[in-house]
Amino acid sequence: MSKRRVVVTGLGIVSPVGNTVAEAWDNLVHGRTGVGPITKFDASALPTRIAAEVKGFNAADWMPLKETRRSDTFIHYGLAATKMALEDAGLAIDDSNAERIGVVVGSGIGGLPMIEDNIREMIAKGPRRLSPFFVPGTIINMVAGLISIQYGAKGPNVSMVSACTTSTHCVGEAGRMIEYGDADVMIAGGAEACVNLSGVGGFCSCKALSERNDDPATASRPFDKDRDGFVLGEGSGILILEELEHAKRRGARIYAELAGMGMSADANHITAPNMDGPRRAMLSALRIAGLNPEDIQYVNAHGTSTPLGDANETAALKAAFGEHARRLAVNSTKSMHGHLLGAAGGVEALITVLAIHHQVSPPTMNILTPDPACDLDYVAKTARDMKIELALSNSFGFGGTNGTLAFRRFG
Repeated sequence: MSKRRVVVTGLGIVSPVGNTVAEAWDNLVHGRTGVGPITKFDASALPTRIAAEVKGFNAADWMPLKETRRSDTFIHYGLAATKMALEDAGLAIDDSNAERIGVVVGSGIGGLPMIEDNIREMIAKGPRRLSPFFVPGTIINMVAGLISIQYGAKGPNVSMVSACTTSTHCVGEAGRMIEYGDADVMIAGGAEACVNLSGVGGFCSCKALSERNDDPATASRPFDKDRDGFVLGEGSGILILEELEHAKRRGARIYAELAGMGMSADANHITAPNMDGPRRAMLSALRIAGLNPEDIQYVNAHGTSTPLGDANETAALKAAFGEHARRLAVNSTKSMHGHLLGAAGGVEALITVLAIHHQVSPPTMNILTPDPACDLDYVAKTARDMKIELALSNSFGFGGTNGTLAFRRFG
């Protein structure tokens, strides 16, 4: 059986740089940051007191008010981004197509705020005060479940969990479900909402977060010599993936084609990066997409702003692309929207698709002091109009799990 072609026909985003695709893209190409002091809880006792929070979001605008109280914030973000993406795709789900439309949306951590709130209540007042929605409101697969229920999508319904590679894997596997005939349309991506005491506090204990509290706008410094950790972000990125002929028949706008996904494992360490795993993920994506390294013009890097991670990704790019690595435009939009953990791959795949669609690379902000170990073209400070026919989007996660998506300009 020959694989069917998969295209992107809809996009939806909730993010620290905007809660619509147009707003987020405008802020990114103009280098505007979503990082600032934490407002969602009292962070005064923590060494990190900054984050990339979602702003101006009201869950009741996207779902019934009663339902907002029964589910965690990450689910609210996922439902909102899905509604945007379906509307953007001009796609209505009804009895005629419901069984051929599925959902693969995941989260790296899931309902941490609601878990924290319920445990605090239980300790203070006893176990009888636990909400009956404590479990169904926080478990990771409920974001995909509630999307399916709200829109009546009766095809495959799956949530994947692979730390910060989660939604890259979700998008790639959703594409494969279409390629091999399990569905004609898939709602794919991820959602995360961990800007709370236990989320930020946990990453502080790992020494993973930037402590540049006095200068939040430049705290996320991917590939900069003085980077000191990532900035925690939150939100959701959702893509509508569609079988090419199905999209053509209904006259859908096509943003780009999903050409393939590569996956690998470092098999090395739970948190420390390994260059060979990312290298193999990128080469696998190229192989599956039928591409050569020199075909690629643009890479949306994982680029978290950690001392080890950014140097490791740079080394992996050099190992995978050879001399062509120096001709790539490599950027990290995490310099503006922070690291969205399990939602990062969905948001960054969406940004990669928009880069192809608009033929523009957003900038990497905050490269103030070049690092000799990070010496590629990171599109520093200013967006760049450029030809982008083929692009990659990288995600790497705790546990040594790696994913790379390959996108192709359509038409």
